[in-house]
Amino acid sequence: MIKKEEIKLTQYSHGAGCGCKISPQVLDEILKTANKKMPFPNLLVGNDERDDAAVMDIGGGKSIVSTTDFFMPIVDDPVDFGKIASINAISDIYAMGATPLMAIAILGWPVNTVPIEYANMVIEGSRAACAQAGIPLAGGHSIDSPEPIFGLAVTGIMDTKNLKKNGGAKQGDLLYLSKGLGVGILSTAQKKEIRLPEHDHIASDSMLKLNKLGAELAGLDYVHAMTDVTGFGLLGHLSEMCEASQLSAQLNFEQVPLLNKEALDYYLGKGSVPGGTNRNWASYGHKIAPVTDYQKHILADPQTSGGLLVAVAADKQNEFESFISQSSSDAFPIGEIIAQDQFKVYVK
Repeated sequence: MIKKEEIKLTQYSHGAGCGCKISPQVLDEILKTANKKMPFPNLLVGNDERDDAAVMDIGGGKSIVSTTDFFMPIVDDPVDFGKIASINAISDIYAMGATPLMAIAILGWPVNTVPIEYANMVIEGSRAACAQAGIPLAGGHSIDSPEPIFGLAVTGIMDTKNLKKNGGAKQGDLLYLSKGLGVGILSTAQKKEIRLPEHDHIASDSMLKLNKLGAELAGLDYVHAMTDVTGFGLLGHLSEMCEASQLSAQLNFEQVPLLNKEALDYYLGKGSVPGGTNRNWASYGHKIAPVTDYQKHILADPQTSGGLLVAVAADKQNEFESFISQSSSDAFPIGEIIAQDQFKVYVK
């Protein structure tokens, strides 16, 4: 058993956070026989939708929303690992415009390598995150695994009429992003042990923010589409929004928010590019109009507990931005939805 003071959770996993996700290209192969429409008329969103969560109409104007998400450590602190993994999973509920109800834990732990008390700290972090979202951590399942794994299965509820899908965007809609990009670059720098102490908090501060904004936007009919930005990067999730809406998008790169441009430029200069970035690009790069390497490294960077990507009717811009100014969240304008074209996303 390794001494506690020597334990860095990120060193016990081959990936980190949502960077562990199977690439979109490989996922398509896995799901190609599972994406057939199932004969369940009350299933409003299922596998075939490529959306953030499944949605089942239970009648009376209400729907149940269900999701699961788990990954390997993206931070060394076990409490923060539990919090971030939980906030990331709960985000899928918010991204549908729903309110979370309860969560079930998913834990894999190398019991002969990392002290059990660290697993307890992960669970306590999860309880704290769930409490912040106003839900109980109501149970779970655990296994002995070679790498630490943690996440949640989350159930939510919503008014069916307020369902927000990743499809439904309309030509002319304005695009907003609620969190800055760069989590994957900063996390890779940590794993390479080149991250400077003054940058240690930047990624975690962002990942620890709940996406409650999604539930707040649920009643706004001029919010046409919504998804959260995680392991496939902004370009991947925006491409999915465009495909589901049968449209394309134009991004203004200078408007895309970054967690800390100076820090990101420093680490990119040292080769701190997550493996997930290249896997992402190999999967969907052909759908993106030509970009610079720098733009690719930012826009395809895999995010963990990333922000919400929202498509808003252009004539409601002032109303939407006024709504955001009165909320506790941010929303940065990053581009617009355009007519379907040769590429899914253009970057200027």
